[in-house]
Amino acid sequence: MTTPPPPSLSFLPSLEVRGLAYAYPDGHQALFGVDLTVERGERVALLGPNGAGKTTLVLHLNGILTAGAGTVAVAGLPVGPANLAEIRRRVGIVFQDPDDQLFMPTVREDVAFGPAAAGLRGAELDAVVRRALERVGMAAYADRPPHHLSFGQRRRVAVATVLAMEPEILVLDEPSSNLDPASRRELADVLRSLNVTVLMVTHDLPYAMELCPRSVILSEGVIAADAPTGELLADEELMRRHRLELPFGFDPTARPTRNPGGH
Repeated sequence: MTTPPPPSLSFLPSLEVRGLAYAYPDGHQALFGVDLTVERGERVALLGPNGAGKTTLVLHLNGILTAGAGTVAVAGLPVGPANLAEIRRRVGIVFQDPDDQLFMPTVREDVAFGPAAAGLRGAELDAVVRRALERVGMAAYADRPPHHLSFGQRRRVAVATVLAMEPEILVLDEPSSNLDPASRRELADVLRSLNVTVLMVTHDLPYAMELCPRSVILSEGVIAADAPTGELLADEELMRRHRLELPFGFDPTARPTRNPGGH
């Protein structure tokens, strides 16, 4: 079990980005002074056209990129060289392709990899792995090779590998991409059930609407909008200006319907 933060830290935002600017070595300026606060337990969608700087921003959250101006803090801990090991435990990034994350012979070993590297052993490690797999509905597959699972199942196992580290914030890169409708719904049910801060990078606007009460548009390296998701998606002029398009027939102002007794 990881040690919970002192009570005083529980009031700090999960993520605080201040004045973040970054230019790549070739001179391309990707971020121009981004300010973003995500409170503990919030689910926020990060939207924007390709080339807006979304990936650059995400790579700053766990210190893969650090050479720019401005600051990033996770639960009050500054992202920087001295804190990288702890930051990478606290910021769990789930990549778009689960095969970038799953490389061990069995699901159990994949989920155990991070906690074991952090020093957990024996019954304590087994309990952490079991709990992470239960949270994503994959406990029955613990002894299966990941490559024998469907794409949607592999994505849920990839989420479990991150949850096993008890992260402060879960960062999801295009979580619904390449999923069939059933797998997409199963993943949505999992994400809704998690008691963890979520930052979801997505082009799937209905998925953002379903899962994230708040959305932020990053466009040309700056935060162009930050509002309740339904309100933002209903602003046709704003959407057009930032090259965001809703699927044909999707009405962000309509109340969601649920199947009786279903999700």
